[in-house]
Order: sequence, then C-alpha cells, then structure tokens
Amino acid sequence: MMLQSDGVAGAPLQNFEAWTDLVQRLYGGCRSEGIAPNAFHGWVRPLNVYGLTARDIGCNAHRVARTQRDIRLDGLEHYFALLQLSGKSAIIQNDQAVRLVAGDIALVDAARPVTFFRKASVHWISLHLPRRTLVSHLGFEPQGGSFRPRGSRAGRLLSDVITAALEEGESALSPADSYMQFAAYDLIGALFSPSDPRPVPRPTDKLFARICGMIRSGFSDPDFGPVEVAAAAGISLRYLQKLFTERGSTCSEFIYSLRLDHAAHLLRRRASLDSRQPLSEIAYGCGFRDYAHFARKFRRRIGCAPGAYSGADVGPQAADTVRAGPSESAFSARDVRPSAT
Repeated sequence: MMLQSDGVAGAPLQNFEAWTDLVQRLYGGCRSEGIAPNAFHGWVRPLNVYGLTARDIGCNAHRVARTQRDIRLDGLEHYFALLQLSGKSAIIQNDQAVRLVAGDIALVDAARPVTFFRKASVHWISLHLPRRTLVSHLGFEPQGGSFRPRGSRAGRLLSDVITAALEEGESALSPADSYMQFAAYDLIGALFSPSDPRPVPRPTDKLFARICGMIRSGFSDPDFGPVEVAAAAGISLRYLQKLFTERGSTCSEFIYSLRLDHAAHLLRRRASLDSRQPLSEIAYGCGFRDYAHFARKFRRRIGCAPGAYSGADVGPQAADTVRAGPSESAFSARDVRPSAT
C-alpha cells in the first residue's frame, strides 16, 4: 500500500509493512520501533550514482536497529555511506555514538550491529559500497560507526556527487562512470582514513608489503607465478610460501584473486559499454593462458559464466564482489594480514 507523498520528489510514502519489507530486502534485517504501525510513514527510492547503487530513504520511526541475529541471517558484506539531508539523528555502532545533522556523512558497516535514532523527521541518501571492492581500493578497512561533520572539502565533494543523483534521476551508464566510481571511493578514503598513527611494521611485514606490490604489478603476465615472485623478491620459494601461510593464504590464491577481480572489472565495463571485446582477450589480459581455464575459475568464484556477468546488483550482495564458490575460499588483499607476533 502506498500513501501520498509528503513532498519528497518521486518518492511516494509507504506504510509500515511495505517500508519494512523493502528495507529488509535492500539493507538486510532490521526492526523499526517507537511508533505505532498505523502512524508510521517512510519512503525508499532507488538511485544510480555513476553505476553505484544508492537509495533515497527516510521514515518517522524513532528507532531502527540491526542486530547480530539479523547479520547472521543475511550475511551482508557492504558498507553504507549515509549523507544526511535533513533532520537530526544518532547512530550507535562499534561502541561509538555519533549525532548527525544536515550535511554530515556517516559510514555504517552492514556486517556489524547498528542502531539508528531519529530526533526529527530524517532524510538520508545511502550509498552502497561493496566491502571487498572498497577495501581493495583504499588499502585499509574503514571503521563503521564513524562520521564526518559537514564542511570538509572531501565531504562537500562527495555530497555533490551523491546529491546530483537526486537531480539527474536515472541515466544510462557512460564510459566515464567507472572513473567516477573510483573518485567516490577516493573521497570515502579521504574522509575515513585512520587518524591514529599505525604501529611500526616488523621487517617481514615490510617485505610482505613489497611482495604484494610486485604481484599487483605483474599478475597480468601469464608466466608470473610464485617461482617468479620469489626470484624477484630475492627469497626462496619456501620462504615466500611461509610468508603467505602465516597470513592465512597462499601466493597462488593471491595472484588468482587479483586476476579475477580485474576480470570482473573489465567484464562490468564491457557490459556497460555494450562492447564486443572478445572474452578470450579479457582472459589473456588478466593473466590466464586460455579461456577454458579462466571460465572455470571465474564460474567457481562468481557463480556464472564470464559472458553472463554484468556486475548488476542481485539482491543484498552486490555482483561486483568476487565471491567464493562452495569448494573455494574467498580471498583478497584485505584478507592478507600481518602475522601474529
């Protein structure tokens, strides 16, 4: 059941049941409290921010909570950047409580419990940020429950990028959109980069970081494997494998993760441009010797053939997250952590 709009352009008001059902399908399990169902109203409107999924969202519920039980049931792997357009609210996550007013930007981790409190009629724009893609781009894992007040340069730029979607509405993807997505990720990094000085890394951490850099530079070469990595780093193959196993993976897994991530990016671009770039060309450009090998690896990780992959959102899990199949563990740069001392 839809109610009449209260002035939010293009966003008809929804009753309690419709709003709750839509939010749970888009954002995962959550519960609205503090208002009688017959007095509730809210809206959720889809937006496209340069190919990134976003929502124009608001309601008059006094409290919305996402619990650990909700997280276990849906297993979301997203962050949400929340730009508050109007009203006053508060968010509690990771033992942090922040108060938001119009113009503030908060970062919410969907994989952690969170509670939202409304102190006035609240209007947000929520930008979905797939965890693996964001962390791989930034090189660090941002802290959910953080916020940045209005007024910073990066905050103003990100607000301009997001709010432009309200004015422009739906539009076809263009070749420049992938670069604009990277710009949005960079602005998120500028806003939420760690402020505390990092601990001084041990010598092996510095060596491992240098090795990962070598692999990122050379993974597209089909002849580039653990033996070549060890030789380039000036260490033995056995020691190379030890550095990776201490961090819960292998050198080969890391190489294939980078190749498949890059392949997913190229396939998304191929689909958005409606190009006829041969799939075998993409496979070779990502470091695979033949298409059959590439297709097997890609299907095992993504769940579909390369030719059927478009990167479109499919439910709560974004398709541009490279996921593991039932017989293969997921792996990416964010999974490679310093070994325990």
